[in-house]
Amino acid sequence: MTDDALLKQLEESTKDFSRHQAETLRSILQHQRGVRYLQRHLPNAGDHNLLIDAATFRRSVPLSCYDDYADYINQLADGDKCTSDDDHDHRHLLSVDPLVCFFYSSSGTSSMKPKLIPYFDSTLSKGASHIAHQGSAAVIRKFFPPRPEVNKRLAFIYADSITTTKGGFKVMAASSFPLHSSSNPNRSLFMSLSSPMEVILGSNVEHQMYCHLLCGLRNSDSIDAIHVPYAIGLIKAMRVLESKWKQLCDDIEKGFPCSVINHVRMRDSVVEVLGGPQPDLSNRIRLIFEKKDWGGILNKLWPNVRYIRSVTTGSMKQYYSKLKYYAGEVPLVGGDYFASECCVAINLDIKQPPDLTRFVMLPTAAYFEFLPFDLAENNVVGEETVDVCGVEVGKMYEVVVTTYRGFYRYRLGDIVRVVGFYNSSPLLEFVMRAPKTSYEIVTEGDLMAAMENFQLVLRNTMGMAIEILEFTSSVDFGSSPKRLKIFIEVKDCDMILQDKLQESNFRKCCSALEDSLGSIYKVQRNKGEISPLSLSVLKCGSFDRLLKLAIENGTPASQYKPPKIIRNPSIVDVLEENVIVTI
Repeated sequence: MTDDALLKQLEESTKDFSRHQAETLRSILQHQRGVRYLQRHLPNAGDHNLLIDAATFRRSVPLSCYDDYADYINQLADGDKCTSDDDHDHRHLLSVDPLVCFFYSSSGTSSMKPKLIPYFDSTLSKGASHIAHQGSAAVIRKFFPPRPEVNKRLAFIYADSITTTKGGFKVMAASSFPLHSSSNPNRSLFMSLSSPMEVILGSNVEHQMYCHLLCGLRNSDSIDAIHVPYAIGLIKAMRVLESKWKQLCDDIEKGFPCSVINHVRMRDSVVEVLGGPQPDLSNRIRLIFEKKDWGGILNKLWPNVRYIRSVTTGSMKQYYSKLKYYAGEVPLVGGDYFASECCVAINLDIKQPPDLTRFVMLPTAAYFEFLPFDLAENNVVGEETVDVCGVEVGKMYEVVVTTYRGFYRYRLGDIVRVVGFYNSSPLLEFVMRAPKTSYEIVTEGDLMAAMENFQLVLRNTMGMAIEILEFTSSVDFGSSPKRLKIFIEVKDCDMILQDKLQESNFRKCCSALEDSLGSIYKVQRNKGEISPLSLSVLKCGSFDRLLKLAIENGTPASQYKPPKIIRNPSIVDVLEENVIVTI
């Protein structure tokens, strides 16, 4: 299908959202009517003559979360396709389609262990997601038509290590699935990348990132675009670039990577890309770095790059200004709203900054419901959802999905704001991840806004341009009353900075931080239900340790997002061990 035809199909699908939604739900229920989960709530679902409408479905099947599927998923992972006591009963647990593998969810960063999302070989789901993924690619090509002479992408992607369940099923990140596939179309993905397959399929993220940079610099004149799944991935790559540019230049000059890169296949593949000693290229790049001007550095190093693509909404918004600094005049283009469970919405206006990014919902990707969310209460309003006909512009909702791959009225855990309509399809603004419990006293949005204000107050009050590299929070329920703890990692935290942190002005800045923490926090603080805020400065590299810990516990490196709200005491303990000073 041509790009014009894809975009036209996308456009047409948004014109009658309600009809497409009804057809999508009917298709899912007709296909999956025999699965165990549905028949628990719809005893007559197996009757092919019975048509189940949306109202009956929503009335009979309860809202669900991951815990409602955990037993079934564990049975599937262990290889138990059916566990009925009746010998003649061979109903499938979640889907009638064959199980291919499991995807890790990207939401395990605040708790420890990622969730397992079953991936069933569903022709219907493939058809539903095809228009989303191919349409997304068509949007990019519309804004940036291919150039045969400059056709490489510097992509910071990591296929991650694959684990295997007891039942023999592979487990990986959803983004890794096409990279591990042996089909020729998927293998062609590697042809346009500046890094060889052996780098992408490596198992050491630090070494892979270094090799991505090395191969990208070697192909500096051929790089058309820079891709990274999440903005934090490019920020980390830039920190590696800042700290290791001399070694990178030496490697290009010599024609082989430094001895630290000791994985034989990865090393050999990079040597092939380097193509022998490149002293002229090395000198040219070295002169750029020696100026120590990091503003617009991406365009200086890759002069033909036309755009940089990554997700910069939600918790990634905090990195946007830093990316703009590195990018200079090169436009940052946004990603789409795709979850491990299903595609949700597509970004048709990719050049908009995070504050103005709007996602157009895809009516054929899944059946969608909206659970009203009250930001003042930091919680959903009841258990009654509305469909597209009931959403109101300006209101916030938690997204609920029924998918072709075994999730029914499943709460995604994403809070969105409906900001308008594209034809009849809702336009969404991603707000934040939903709170896990009603006990949470700050939201991700509260914390990010407060930290942004904190850095501004630091500059104005203390005359110090302290760059906060990363931050997170946790509630200490052992304190009486409970206390919010905020942990920050700052750039160049030397002894001089530690002395500065003891000054009374810094304490005033901390008070300004606390005053910016949102209505829920303020109300409880004024009532005396919360102790004064605790702010701890961490050793450099503390959040890198969290990344390593998450990877060790199964989180894919390509999907890791530094947690803004930590709920696992073990993760808090790791941070506490790296505290330099607490105010």
